[in-house]
Formats: sequence, structure tokens, C-alpha cells
Amino acid sequence: MKKVTAVFDIGKTNKKFFLFDKKYQEVFREYARFDEIKDEDGFPTENLEGLKKWLKDLFHRILKTQEYDIRAINFSTYGASFVHIDAQGKVLTPLYNYLKPMDEDLMTSFYEKYGPELEFASQTCSPKSGMLNSGLQLYWLKYTQFEVFKKIKYSLHLPQYLSYVFTGIPLSEYTSIGCHTGLWDYTKKDYHTWVYKEEINKILPPIVSTETSINMNYNGKRIKIGVGIHDSSSALIPYIRGSKKPFVLVSTGTWSVSLNPYSDSSLTIDDIKKDTINYMRINGKAVKSAKLLLGNEYKHQVTELSKHFKVSYEHHKSVKFNNDTFHKLSENFKHCFSWKDLSDIDMPKETTILHATYEEAYHQLMIELVQLQVKSIAFAKGDDSSIKRLFVDGGFSDNDVFIKLLSHYLRDMKLRSTSYSLGSALGAAIVISDNKLNSKFLKENYALKKHVPFIAK
Repeated sequence: MKKVTAVFDIGKTNKKFFLFDKKYQEVFREYARFDEIKDEDGFPTENLEGLKKWLKDLFHRILKTQEYDIRAINFSTYGASFVHIDAQGKVLTPLYNYLKPMDEDLMTSFYEKYGPELEFASQTCSPKSGMLNSGLQLYWLKYTQFEVFKKIKYSLHLPQYLSYVFTGIPLSEYTSIGCHTGLWDYTKKDYHTWVYKEEINKILPPIVSTETSINMNYNGKRIKIGVGIHDSSSALIPYIRGSKKPFVLVSTGTWSVSLNPYSDSSLTIDDIKKDTINYMRINGKAVKSAKLLLGNEYKHQVTELSKHFKVSYEHHKSVKFNNDTFHKLSENFKHCFSWKDLSDIDMPKETTILHATYEEAYHQLMIELVQLQVKSIAFAKGDDSSIKRLFVDGGFSDNDVFIKLLSHYLRDMKLRSTSYSLGSALGAAIVISDNKLNSKFLKENYALKKHVPFIAK
């Protein structure tokens, strides 16, 4: 039987299960999707019971196979989500969707008590984001559903709830606490004052290291069970363990998130205004991060370009970087695109496409988007001159125009890209393992591509 580590990697859309061997090679995967259900207000939310049943059924099925010997299991999930349980472990509320609108009057009262807003945001590294500030969900519950709130024994972040399903042990850990929850005061390295004043701390379980695991006899088998981890922080782990030199990781997709795990400075109010936040590493150290809704904007603009030039939406996938086109556009450069999901000081009020071909207009679009990406990376990097490496993963890592332009504009950094898509699952497997990663791990497992800046004409 092959000795493996199991990981449940739970996204909002796709629910994934992986088995990794001792060299962290994927040997098995299974995906599932669940239709959302609705909370008491009719707002879409996770089918928590369906998810829990799938976890248990799948895990028990794999345990019975003769092919795999599961030695450990861990959980990587999206953040900003709490599961509230009573003294008997019964779930008390729906898993409220972090996109659900938060009552503005309630938020105003919160900031009147514990603000001002920007000062609070700089202390907690959590700009005002409604339910995305998941700690404020607890405040919302206390003041809108007090009878339910009184019954809460523990409020568990989603990764820790999935661990609890298997262990029955309620715990908290740093990466979930630190993801724009509004709970943590990064200057004090403790829960913020409001958490104690509102007595929220009484329903938050003890904090343990993310590397903690619980050795259990599960269905007659000895298994090491992890405490779970927030997915963005999990995706960082293979890079942190596999790279000896400081770096910024740009994780691209719907959101493009630039992550700097080497920042020692607290966020300023100016940082907050630039949409910069902190996540947390597994040891509680801050990860300075800047986010950009790049994928959403890209999708919208490419749709408009395909309509304008009367080509299929998929046409963008065939466009390769062209130095002549870049040179032509760079002469007397002017901004042409008005953003839907982004904002920028150079943005015109309306989009004006003056280009003769789709390829030319596409290069224009990518130059403007990459310039915004460069600014976002600079926000995350800060003034740290020791950071010379840049890793790019996710959806844009295979975009030839994006990568060539990024390499050009950041020619003082060594750029590596990978299309490896299992980072958060792999990080969850690594964090509960005793194995150390060697210096060739990223190159061998992530198929890193090295990029040299092009020579501009």
C-alpha cells in the first residue's frame, strides 16, 4: 500500500480531494460541486451539511481501499467564514456568505465605538469590507440574533470546523485569524481590544500553530489530523519552504494577489487606501498583500474587444507577444481603457479603441493591466530592496503577453512562472509533514519557467 497524505481543498465553487505521496506527487484526486442553499434571508450560502457528508463518505471510502495507506489528513479552505456550534457541537446558523451585505447602521455603530475606520483598518490590516471582515460577523450576530449568539459555545473558522468534524476538538490558528477578519491587532500581536470588550474572545477556541496535528485512532486506524489552513496562506508554503531567497508571489486568477511574506512593517493608513492588507503566515508573522480584481476586469475587456473586432471570445488565447507592436504602442503612449472593476488615476472616462487589429488592441489592454499589476506588486514589496525574486502562478502564468510585459517592467527582478494549480492543497500537505523540502523542489514539482526581459527596440 502506498503511504499518502490526504487533503480536502475547499473552494467556493469546486470541492477537491487529493492524495499526495511522500514526495508530494499527486496520486489521486476527486472533485465535487454542490448547489448553494439559502440562509434565512434568502441569500445564497454553502450547503454545509452536504459538504460535511461528502467529506466523511469520501474519506471512509478511501480508508477502505487496499491501494492507499492514509497517514495524515489536512484541510485547506477559503476564508472569511465562520461555523457557530453549541455545547453539543450542533451547528447553529447557516455558513453566512462573505458577499452577504452587512447592515450599514450596525457598521457605523461599530466604527463609532472602535474606530475611526481607517485607524481600525491599519491596526487590524482589514479595510472595511462588510462580511469579508469575518470577525465582524460575530458582532453582527450578537446585535441582530442575540438569542442565537447566547447559544454559541465556539465559533470556528471554516478550515478548523472541517478539522473539528474529524477530531471533535475546537481550535483556532493564525492563518484563518489573520485573513482580513478584523479580529487581530497586528501591532499588539493579539486579538484587538474590541474582541475583549464585546467578550467575543470567550467563543473563540484556543490558538495553536498551523503545524499542529492531532494523532487519533480514527475508525481503528492511527491517523495524524491537521487543524486546517486558510487557502491563500497555504499556497505560500511550498514557496517559503522551497526558496532560500526572499520573494513576492503573485497568485493570479479572478483576483490577483501579490504576497510578501518578508514584511516587518505595520500597515499605514496610506497602505489601506491602496487596498493593501495583511494575511498571516503559519507562525503568526504578517504577509503584506495587495489585491487587484485583475481576472474579472480582463474577462470583461476581452469580451468587449471580441465584440468590437467581431472575433470569438477565445481568440485572446492565441495572441503571442509581439515586440514590434509593443514598440509602436509605446511611442506617444496614451491610456485607452476605462475599467469596470478597477480604478486608476490615468483611466479615461470612456474606452476608445483606435487600433487597426485585435492583436494591437489586445497588446494595449495588456500594457495597461500589467502597469496596474506592477503598482500592486510595488505596494506589497514596499521598500525592501532585498526582494529580487518574483513568482507568478495561477491563470495568467500561461499568458505570453502578460508574462513578457511583467518581465520587461520589472527587469530588476528574477521572474519565474508556473501553471501548477495545486498550491493550496500541497501547502496543507506540507505543513503537517515532518519532511523538509530540498532546494530543487520548486523546479522539479512546479515546472518553473525562467523569464528573461525582452530587448525593447
